[in-house]
Amino acid sequence: MKINTLPREIKELRDRGALFVINHSGGKDSQAMTIYLRKHIADNQLLVVHAHLQDVEWAGTWDHVIANCEGIDCRQVVAKKTFFEMVRHRGRFPSIQFRQCTSDLKRSPIEKLIRHYLKGNPRFGGVVVNCMGMRAEESTRRSKQMPFRLVEGNCTRLRTWYNWLPIHQMLLDEVFDTINSVGQKAHWAYGEGMSRLSCCFCIMSSKQDLSTAAILNPDLYKRYVDLEKDLGHTLAMPVKGKSPRGLEEITGISV
Repeated sequence: MKINTLPREIKELRDRGALFVINHSGGKDSQAMTIYLRKHIADNQLLVVHAHLQDVEWAGTWDHVIANCEGIDCRQVVAKKTFFEMVRHRGRFPSIQFRQCTSDLKRSPIEKLIRHYLKGNPRFGGVVVNCMGMRAEESTRRSKQMPFRLVEGNCTRLRTWYNWLPIHQMLLDEVFDTINSVGQKAHWAYGEGMSRLSCCFCIMSSKQDLSTAAILNPDLYKRYVDLEKDLGHTLAMPVKGKSPRGLEEITGISV
């Protein structure tokens, strides 16, 4: 991916004065996306929004976001319910087919903030480009996502809403090269062996990531294990053709 280029349709929206919202998890992809956007779009057209995941988020994530986004308006949103409250209410953990953690804890609070922010800042003309750091390399599912689209469900007579994946074609090495190129460092958890960063324990985490997270967050790990036993339902996605396995069986770490 050429970091010094910008798609034509994005240039037009930038020049029209649209608001570009950076969905920032604190992870490497969000960080690289922010660096890319700042090369092409003025800080006063950018808004960083971080969905704080209470209890289940890596320590220091918000501080990491702030430290690497100096000069941009940064906001933090928090859902009314926690991850554990959401899971207990539903009686099961999220799945690929039903990612309530994304919709309820991240997307809904962020979209609510964006709507209010646009109303309070008429200089953007009601036009928003909602930027997310998903990359095609990560999975077949993500490779099939449209990098740029109009979100008709979020549009009104006074608001035009686009979703954009600015680094959709960026490869993993390019992500870290982008971060290093401006003298920044990725979140400390990567240095401890994690390959991804959002919730400490994610339904899509690898065995290695789950084991690393368990070692680094033993008290939180115990909460997940206890919840698995209470619900009779496992966090990790089952491997096709095999029975679901709990965290203790996957990681080999007993509570």
